[in-house]
Amino acid sequence: MTDPTSAPASDAIIDARRREMAVEHLLFGTIRFVAQRHPELLDELDGSLDHLWDKAHGEARDDEAVREIARRFIKSLHTES
Repeated sequence: MTDPTSAPASDAIIDARRREMAVEHLLFGTIRFVAQRHPELLDELDGSLDHLWDKAHGEARDDEAVREIARRFIKSLHTES
């Protein structure tokens, strides 16, 4: 039998994941659009990564993992330009 108390949590996680994907898509497209007109933007973003950190607490926190994801995004944008 399914636990009815887990459904709202699952729905919340699914909604959060979908929002994250939508925001990621829109932001990536916006950065691509602006970087085509202002290529220096990607260098500025790359230079700002030292200030990026993971909001998690305890052992789950991994600032460098968050920065690496951002580096991969920037690298892919550099490749497109």
